[in-house]
Amino acid sequence: MFKSHTCGELRAAHVGQEVTLAGWVNLRRDFGGVIFIVLRDRAGLTQVVVSAETAPDARTVAAEVRNEYVIQVRGVVRRRPVDQVNVEWATGEVEVEAHEVHILNTAQTPPFYIYDDAPVDEALRLRYRYLDLRRKRMQRNIILRHRTVQFIRAYLDQHGFLDIETPQLFKSTPEGARDYLVPSRVHPGKFYALPQSPQQLKQLLMVAGFERYYQIARCFRDEDLRGDRQPEFTQLDLEMSFVHRDDVLDLVEDLVTNLIPAVVPEKRILSPFPRLSHAEALARYGVDKPDLRFGMELVDLTAALAQSGFGVFSGAVQSGGQVKGIVAPGCADYARSEIDTLTEIAKGQGAKGLVTLAFRADGVKGSAVKFLSEGELAEIAVRTGAQTGDLVCIVAAEEAVVGAALSALRLTFRDRLALADPQLLAFGFVLDFPMFEWNAEEQRWDAAHHPFTMPRPNTYEAMIADPLAVLSDAYDLVCNGYELASGSIRVHDPKIQMDIFRVLGYPEDEARAKFGHMMEAFSYGAPPHGGMAPGIDRLVMLMAGENNIREVIAFPKTAQATDLMADTPASVSARQLKELHIRLDL
Repeated sequence: MFKSHTCGELRAAHVGQEVTLAGWVNLRRDFGGVIFIVLRDRAGLTQVVVSAETAPDARTVAAEVRNEYVIQVRGVVRRRPVDQVNVEWATGEVEVEAHEVHILNTAQTPPFYIYDDAPVDEALRLRYRYLDLRRKRMQRNIILRHRTVQFIRAYLDQHGFLDIETPQLFKSTPEGARDYLVPSRVHPGKFYALPQSPQQLKQLLMVAGFERYYQIARCFRDEDLRGDRQPEFTQLDLEMSFVHRDDVLDLVEDLVTNLIPAVVPEKRILSPFPRLSHAEALARYGVDKPDLRFGMELVDLTAALAQSGFGVFSGAVQSGGQVKGIVAPGCADYARSEIDTLTEIAKGQGAKGLVTLAFRADGVKGSAVKFLSEGELAEIAVRTGAQTGDLVCIVAAEEAVVGAALSALRLTFRDRLALADPQLLAFGFVLDFPMFEWNAEEQRWDAAHHPFTMPRPNTYEAMIADPLAVLSDAYDLVCNGYELASGSIRVHDPKIQMDIFRVLGYPEDEARAKFGHMMEAFSYGAPPHGGMAPGIDRLVMLMAGENNIREVIAFPKTAQATDLMADTPASVSARQLKELHIRLDL
């Protein structure tokens, strides 16, 4: 071995011992007769002292080293002087007095500093990702990810789950996002698809009798990217037989409540996790993935303002819409420019405008005040609980727009007013989603979750006659404004499955062509089963306190789905295309 100890291992107990260290030069300071080197490896930092008086040959070599050189050091551990102890390092009480220094490899000057976490251009970080990953922040995040996955594996093993791999080359099926397709050389004109999730395969494992399955699964979706989305991502995929919804939720909650204190003990969680229906989440927060760390819930003013002389309010109600508001504490003195910014945020979500009422000591102020009666202003104050100094923001529009606009404003105030504790992970379950959504563009029904989701008990009978009346036995795990997991109780009855396909507009022959293997499997005694799939990337992102999943993935893609380090996607040769029977038409 090139080292006897890591750079994060040495303590006062090692004083007097001869050790060998190897790693990267984090920092080098030359004081003439003495050179100080901060040596770094994955485990931490150790200070090395190279003196011309005690080790002239080592001093000569040390004079040649630069940041990011890879070196080996042999020397004796000694205590640092009391006034030089570094309390921020685990090794800060000691240093190594070197008597040998060997350069194992040189390094060019990096395009950015490795030894600190100063901001660096995102494109530069991704172009030199192997250097970015050397930095303390990234090492911490990747190690946190490892510990998270290791805990999950141990927990599920203790609870009777089997880790089973499923194919990466499978069949293209409609599951909500575009598939990544892989052409077959052996079967010209035919394609595999990379799995969007192992959905069908895990259900088939339940039919196969394994009863409890899990996998740290790689998934692929060709969709537009954002901060919490990548074209390839990782999820904890788990499935259980002979369970109801609450059995799945209880297991996932127990897993998470044990994981957090074990892996990130500085974080807090609230237990038990609240359980909200989809309708309740939309009514209270305007979104089905609410940040539960703070209040500022939406207040329904529809009934109070239905007959208002202010046409913006009464007109919205008469058109079947809503009037709702939120209260921003202490924001009554916002300037016109700040109100304009809030209005643009609301408009960005589809609202035609934003009504603001500032409750000040000298009365209620706002451009809409002259259109509202004293009674209406008093009713708004009572219903919202607005106090002197507060700002009430009101949106009047169709339900979806009201929810989206006020939810966006709620998160804006969260960040402006620091309403959410950054150390709190507020998990919750959202239940009872609609089974179907109407696709107005294509004039057909879509599955709100996926087509293998079981309808909620006592709602299946209405499915054919009124799809909107049907709730699905689907559920999400949310945390701090993110959806962390989706799951459901699955269909195990081939008749119910075919009825769902019928609502979705699949002719029977097309349904059997796409899903015949599933239908056939269900006919051989499929048990009741369900599961969930928490996203590893998003979970670790929240635990690490990051705002983008790229920060917890070793080699991510950009927002344009490109790899700047490897310069991919890239062209392939004409010969390769010919082998695959593909001709480009660009």
